[in-house]
Amino acid sequence: MTGETLEPTRGKLERTLSQGIQALYRSQLGHPTSQALCNLLDNKLIIVVENGLTQPEKLLAQNGQQDLALQVRTQLESVLELPLKELIQKVLGVGVTDLLRDATLETGRTGTIAILDSTPQFRDSNYNKSKTQPKPVES
Repeated sequence: MTGETLEPTRGKLERTLSQGIQALYRSQLGHPTSQALCNLLDNKLIIVVENGLTQPEKLLAQNGQQDLALQVRTQLESVLELPLKELIQKVLGVGVTDLLRDATLETGRTGTIAILDSTPQFRDSNYNKSKTQPKPVES
């Protein structure tokens, strides 16, 4: 190697963000999520968190207090906004213009679309594959 630093792949960036988001939920909310899925599409980042609702939110929703549960979720999202933007900027190397968020009480999923200042730089995951290798034959 000539000392050059390779950019991470899209998959590596998405995995790093997923792990960071799960760590953010644990550290800020004391709540372990079951999964955080991240998909990078040009200058947009789509985040789906499975089991994203905290126990108090679930308890409120299960006892007929859906409006209050959604208010709690809105306040939690507002508290998490800055750390989430900072995490995205640190991992992707680009700023966040806007965060669009929603949650579903019935499934416990939360979703976020981050609109980025620009498309992050990453290398193609096929970077190391030989261009002369034959393609697999489909049967």
